[in-house]
Amino acid sequence: MAAELFPTTISTGVPNGNEAAAAKKGLIEQREAEPEATSANAQQNISNNNVEPSSWQNSHPTLRERNALMFNNEQMADVHFLVGPPGETQRVPAHKYVLAVGSSVFGAMFYGDLAEGQSEILIPDVEPAAFLILLKYMYSDEIELEADTVLATLYAAKKYIVPALARACVTFLETSLEARNACVLLSQSRLFEEPELTQRCWEVIDAQAELALRSDGFCEIDPPTLEIILRRETLNAREAVVFQAALDWAAAECRRHGLPPTALNRRAALGKALYLVRIPAMTLQEFADGVAQSDVLTLEETHDVFLWFTAANKPRLEFPAAPRAGLTPQRCHRFQSSAYRSNQWRYRGRCDSIQFAVDRRIFMAGLGLYGSSGGKAEYSVKIELKRQGTVLAQNLTKFLSDGSSSTFSVWFEHPVQVEQDTFYTVSAVLDGNELSYFGQEGMTEVQCGKVTFQFQCSSDSTNGTGVQGGQIPELVFYC
Repeated sequence: MAAELFPTTISTGVPNGNEAAAAKKGLIEQREAEPEATSANAQQNISNNNVEPSSWQNSHPTLRERNALMFNNEQMADVHFLVGPPGETQRVPAHKYVLAVGSSVFGAMFYGDLAEGQSEILIPDVEPAAFLILLKYMYSDEIELEADTVLATLYAAKKYIVPALARACVTFLETSLEARNACVLLSQSRLFEEPELTQRCWEVIDAQAELALRSDGFCEIDPPTLEIILRRETLNAREAVVFQAALDWAAAECRRHGLPPTALNRRAALGKALYLVRIPAMTLQEFADGVAQSDVLTLEETHDVFLWFTAANKPRLEFPAAPRAGLTPQRCHRFQSSAYRSNQWRYRGRCDSIQFAVDRRIFMAGLGLYGSSGGKAEYSVKIELKRQGTVLAQNLTKFLSDGSSSTFSVWFEHPVQVEQDTFYTVSAVLDGNELSYFGQEGMTEVQCGKVTFQFQCSSDSTNGTGVQGGQIPELVFYC
C-alpha cells in the first residue's frame, strides 16, 4: 500500500508538545516529593544507566525505528509541504535535517547558501502519494511501490536526486513491463533518461509489436515517441496494423484537444508522422480495405498508391516503400540427432509435451516440429503454452512436411512473454501421418545465444516425448 497521510493526533507513542510539557512538570513534582537519595544509591543508578520508563525513545532502540516514527509526524516538525495541484493539495509535516541528509536538493534548500526560511513550501508538480513514498524512504529506508503511483514516484525521486529510490522504481517498472504498457513506459523512460528501461521497452515493443500498437497505452504517448515508434525498423508487425494504430493515436490526440476525430483532423494531428507509415509495404488488399477507405490520404495520394501497386511505371511516393526488417527468430534445438523406425513416431490424438525454463526474458513465437518419415504429408496441430497450469497461448494450425528430417515451424498468433527462472510447458497434439521422425540424445541444458534453456519432462506428455527423445525438437523465440 502507498503511504497515507496521518491525522494530527497519532498513536505511535511519540508525545506531542503539550504532552511532553505535562510529563516534564509531573516528573519534577514527583522528584521534589521523593526523599533525597543516598550517595551509594545515586552511584548505583549511574552504573545501571537508569533512564525514565515509558519513554517512546526507549521502546524503539534503533535509530532507524526512531526516525521511522517521525515520518509524517507533527512532533518536532520544522517544515511543512503543500503537495499537489491546486484544489488537491495535502499538507505534509517534515524535518529539515532528515530530508537534507537524504537529498542534496533538500540540503541546498534548507542549509545552502541560498536557503530560505520558509515554514511552508509549495510542491504543485508532485503527487501527494508519491511524495509520501519518497519521504517514507528517506525516514526509514522502506520502499513501498504500486503500479498506479510508481511513475509519479520516479519523477519525485529524480527531482530530489534520490538515486536508490529511482533505481527501485525502474526495477519495478521492468518487472511489470508488458505489451499493454510498453509504449507508455517507453515515453516515460525517455523523459526520465533511463536507457536500460528504454531498451527493455524496445525489446517488448519489437517482439510483441501488434499487441503493443493495439494497446490503449499506445494512444497516450507523446508525438515524439509516436514518430520514433513509427520509424522503428525492427517492429514485428504488419504495416496495416501500424497504420491503424497511427489512426487510433490521432483520434485520441484530437479528443485531447477538444476536436472531433474527423479524417481531416486526424491527418492534421499526425502531421509528418503519417509519412513514416510504410503504406507500399502493405498488400493491395490491405490498402484497399483499410487506408483507401479511411479518407486520411488525399485523392491524389490514394490514386498514386493504387498505381504504385498495379502499374509498370510506378509513381514517386512520399511513403517509404521498403518493408520493415522485423526480428529474426532464434531457434533452440534440444536434440543432437533424429531418427525414424517402422513403428514410431505415432499420433492418435495423444499429447507431446516438454517443460522448459530460461535465464532471461524471451518471447516465445512458436515450435519446430518433426514431420512424416514416409514422404510428403500434411499435419493438423494444436500447440499450447502454459505456466503453472494456466494457458498463455494456443493455436490450431497446419503444416506440410516434405519427408525429410528437417523441422517445420508452427506459430502462436502473437509472441508470448516468458519470464526467467520459471518453468513453462509447451505441448503439441498432432493429427496426420502416423509415422514421423523423432529426436534422440536430448539435452537437459542448451545454450542458445545469450539465453540458457533448461528442460525437464512434463506430466502432460502422453505420447512419449521427454527430455531424452520425442517430438518438439525446437523452441522458436525472440530475444
